[in-house]
Amino acid sequence: MMKVGYVILSAIWVLASCTEKAPTCEPAESAGVDISLDSLSKALNWPEELRITNFAGPDITPSPACLAVAATGEVFVGVDMIGSLGKDPGKGRIVKLIDCNNDGILDKQTTFATLDNPRGLFPLGDRLFVLYTTFSETTGQASGMDLAVFNDEDRDGVADGPSEVLIHNISTSKFLRSRGTDHATNGIRMGIDGWIYIAVGDFGFHNAVDRSGKEMTMLGGGVVRVRPDGTEMEVYTHGLRNIYDVAIDPYMNIYTRGNTNDGGGWNVRFTHHIQSGEYGYPVLFKHFTEEILPALVDVGGGSGTGALFMDDPTWPTQYNRVPMMADWGRSHLYIHRITPDGASFQQDQEDFIKFPQITDLDVDASGRMYMAAWDGAGYRGDSTKGFVVRVVPKSWEYTPFPDLKKLSIDGLTDYIKSGSAVARLHAQQELITRPWEQASKALWEIAADEALPLHTRVAGIFGYAQIATQNDITNFLSLVSDNAVREFVLRALADRKGRFKNVPLEPFIEGLTATSERVQVAAAAGLGRLNHPEAAEALLKVKIGEPLEAPAKGTEGPHATPKATVIPAHVAVRSLVNLHAVDACVRAIQGENAELALWALRYMHDPRAVTGLITAYESTNDKKLKTQIITTLSRLYQKEAPYDGSWWWSTRPDTHGPYYKTITWEASEEIKDFLMKVWTGATAAEKQFFADLNGKFRMGISAFGGEEKVEIAATEEPKVNFEKIKNKQGQVGKSPIEDIILAVNEIKGDAVLGEKLFTRQGCQACHQLKASETMKGPFMGQIGSIMSRDQIAESILKPNASISQGFASVNITTKDNKVYSGFVSEESADKVVIRNIAGQVFTIKAEDISERKELETSMMPAGLVNSLSYHEFASLLTFLSEQK
Repeated sequence: MMKVGYVILSAIWVLASCTEKAPTCEPAESAGVDISLDSLSKALNWPEELRITNFAGPDITPSPACLAVAATGEVFVGVDMIGSLGKDPGKGRIVKLIDCNNDGILDKQTTFATLDNPRGLFPLGDRLFVLYTTFSETTGQASGMDLAVFNDEDRDGVADGPSEVLIHNISTSKFLRSRGTDHATNGIRMGIDGWIYIAVGDFGFHNAVDRSGKEMTMLGGGVVRVRPDGTEMEVYTHGLRNIYDVAIDPYMNIYTRGNTNDGGGWNVRFTHHIQSGEYGYPVLFKHFTEEILPALVDVGGGSGTGALFMDDPTWPTQYNRVPMMADWGRSHLYIHRITPDGASFQQDQEDFIKFPQITDLDVDASGRMYMAAWDGAGYRGDSTKGFVVRVVPKSWEYTPFPDLKKLSIDGLTDYIKSGSAVARLHAQQELITRPWEQASKALWEIAADEALPLHTRVAGIFGYAQIATQNDITNFLSLVSDNAVREFVLRALADRKGRFKNVPLEPFIEGLTATSERVQVAAAAGLGRLNHPEAAEALLKVKIGEPLEAPAKGTEGPHATPKATVIPAHVAVRSLVNLHAVDACVRAIQGENAELALWALRYMHDPRAVTGLITAYESTNDKKLKTQIITTLSRLYQKEAPYDGSWWWSTRPDTHGPYYKTITWEASEEIKDFLMKVWTGATAAEKQFFADLNGKFRMGISAFGGEEKVEIAATEEPKVNFEKIKNKQGQVGKSPIEDIILAVNEIKGDAVLGEKLFTRQGCQACHQLKASETMKGPFMGQIGSIMSRDQIAESILKPNASISQGFASVNITTKDNKVYSGFVSEESADKVVIRNIAGQVFTIKAEDISERKELETSMMPAGLVNSLSYHEFASLLTFLSEQK
């Protein structure tokens, strides 16, 4: 059978009203989910204000990689039995879950579509947008990732036919084949502006193609967006490491939480995305931080996954209007309290819901939130692991959300005025499909009504922009003087390149000097999108909010400390580059706007830029300016090689910068000749400056000296020279967990050596191999029949990720204030027997216990195998896998 991932339909996308009655659904009497949430709730300390209940278990939703909820409450779950490192197709599907009487119990499920590695879902009416991996029918290997849309016009819970592909190849296929999807392209979500935003991991992509035939390549990660008809694909932000999803608020603020397990100077970052922003990973975020927009915070290790901006009036104030960010590695859903800071925010992270390897979350228009748990399904999926829960406030009462297709214009308008972000978005999207005159009139009235809440007016402005014509520009311009919505009017006018002709520049130029930094940024970004080179003069006047100081040699700059004051200038520079405003920047070199001009010229590899810089150097006596010009020319000496998709920088890339894979270009020789000429006449102190530049920019001009050894080059993973490395001690402690899993999968190991390591590494202190031995920790005598090799590896490398049932750590405090920590090995009405990490056994009378608390962490410490080589660790796994 032909897989849906290989089919491209040429039919035009039609929004059709459903004419058939939806199939009936018989309410179920019980959840039928074999998961004890009571014990989880106690162990994980869930918020008392919330009611968390079973919805679907691993029999229906094993290995749930992503989840999305329709406005009306149907839940779509992406089942991914390949996992992040697996490579065998034919194991994935999208399951649709229905609670037909809204009592919190799953009543019906269908297999909506069959496909592999589902990574992003977004339902809209009778359509479901899906991001997933495609596989070649001839080779069985991954061939790319597609963003596609499925239709279910008869509403039977099964896609009507094959998908309609919107974007082809939006991840680098070579590394999908060799490594899996762990750094691939991930979550999708629609903003109130009608764009679909896509979280691209640091595989990036090569020659992605949208439905208009537009091709695009992106080296590394960031956010890409596309219209829901699959056209106008473009990069929104760049320089993120490995993001998994996007959260979008009602004002088009976009938030992500980075995904990493390997540290290496790049922990989990919570980031606010500014349109056109450069966030610097991996080549700028350490040594060129004066050029980037930093993240809002570095929260340490973890693995960011699903994201949601909660905006629903049924939720308690303390949990509403906040980004909720899932972290698979920490098994936690976090809230980030954001407070305005210029054009961006400051944040405070708060613990919210502890949840076992949470992958995703979403909410419907009635306020029901659903969360998916990977729950120890490993790196290649597991048919016995994973579940979905429903979360509602205890004060919550179900309010039906209607079939929007059956509503009048006035009815849709009422829902756009709702306090629910989900209701606003879906009502807006339905309204723009109605007859143009009625829809545009209704949306304009919302946009222009100053009495309405700002979030409602923003929904109206962006809805109107999606269907407005050239003649409607006048209406937009009439709102520019309304400071409450000025930012959003400017964004809407420039939102879609080329949609509106002859948009006047004056409102944007005036916006550059507005008192609101958010308006300044909207104006600067808009000028870069309207394609009027004459706007460069105004952009060059944008003030730099604080000095652009490069980190001192050998130091790392602040890449996760908010720096809101520099955002307007940063965006102005990105717009100057988009406009390729070489001539304007060259003219500004010796004027009051020289600093911004030189900043922009760093990215303009154009012979005119080089000639202009050299001319300016020779015509000025300003020593500081001369130094800045030499620095800019040194930066321009090389450029990033075009990305061809044949390599990836691995999980531990070279972060030196400013380029990763360099090449010279047509003006390189002219730059070198000029620099050599200046260097020849320089003093010793001045020559040291050239040596420092040679090292910083890795120019490779040996006469200057100061060259630094390049230790890491572009690599191809997961091909590893196992013969060379298997005897090197300490590899496990130095490697990311994903790389360890990949490596030991290729090494059979020596079971005899593994048995010795079981003792040498102290495993026997807490585990027994024979049933006749005294009970200690989890029994290892049949572990090979219970857990896969990957799961055993993960439980050793990340013991807190999957704690065996019955072996959670506890703290027991006695009435005489003695504290015992360990796991309970025996318990009766009269006594509790507890064994600690050292293997010591304590019997405590029940009547003597004053407090007993179950801990979230395993008694087994992390790092017990850090000293091992890959071969040694593989041997330990082989030994344990044979215990059956």
